[in-house]
Amino acid sequence: MGAILKVKQLHAQWETADPFLFCAFHNDAYPRGNEQMGPQASLAGRSLGQDFVQKEGWAMYHGRTVPGFPAHPHVGFETVTIAEHGFVDHSDSLGASGRFGQGDVQWMTAGKGVQHSEMFPLIYKEKENPLLLFQIWLNLPAKNKQVEPYFGMFWHENIPVVNVKDTLNKNTEIKIVAGNYEDNAALKPNPDSWAANAKNDVNIWIISMEADATFTLPTASPEVNRSLYFFEGDQLRAEDFEIPPMHRIIADAAEELTLKNGSKPAKLLLLQGKPIGERVVQHGPFVANSNEEINAAFSRFRESEFGGWPWPSPEHTHVLDAKRFAIFPDGKEENPG
Repeated sequence: MGAILKVKQLHAQWETADPFLFCAFHNDAYPRGNEQMGPQASLAGRSLGQDFVQKEGWAMYHGRTVPGFPAHPHVGFETVTIAEHGFVDHSDSLGASGRFGQGDVQWMTAGKGVQHSEMFPLIYKEKENPLLLFQIWLNLPAKNKQVEPYFGMFWHENIPVVNVKDTLNKNTEIKIVAGNYEDNAALKPNPDSWAANAKNDVNIWIISMEADATFTLPTASPEVNRSLYFFEGDQLRAEDFEIPPMHRIIADAAEELTLKNGSKPAKLLLLQGKPIGERVVQHGPFVANSNEEINAAFSRFRESEFGGWPWPSPEHTHVLDAKRFAIFPDGKEENPG
């Protein structure tokens, strides 16, 4: 019957399948930055604090001076943030902080609760500041929903990248954020993650195809949920489908799927994994297995604010000339390379 089960158009927040909760896609053509790392362009006409309209190709989101998402809580799941272009300034209630981007990945386990902010500093004043970012929400099984929060960084210099040539010597590049491709394995995920057990077959890849390239996605267990998100290019051909960009391909993981690219380079995000198979109750960034657990999480947040906010502003950013770095809750500092 073929590998493709369904093709669906993508919108601002991408639908996912268990064990994922959803994927946010940010593709903003930010202008040159100012001294405060906000846009040099006028903010007139924007609903600051709630700007999602993509006026002139970019949004401020919940930021008022710098684009991004000021301090907010997470409970019961993980965020895998892939910053392909542009930068993210991270700060959290554990005291951890960092600036990452240009291909880096941040993996944060919220567990029993954490606050964090993620601002998008426009650090270049003499040129534009494009941002291309995915934030993937990966669920936690019930046994791990109350673990201590954990903050991990994958610098792009260390993330495995595999190049696959087809019969015409056309190249497909696979950036392995989670899982493996043949004998090439990703960096080790956070210890309490659903992805930490190889039997769960969690794979997160960025697939970049040269024009006219052909690539065959290998098979996996039939119980695995598999989706491909075609976010850049002109057209893909697969089986009897002609697929335009900004579409999701829901596929049977037990069947090989051969993709034939069109006349422009193409990029796809692969999300696949064995489902957790538990009830999900979600209230914004609070995820649990029952309404009672959601109410308990809100009570904990009202009482403790998950450790409070140790930074001078909910829109905390780092200094303009800061290079990529991470400071962990124990005070350890890490830099790329």
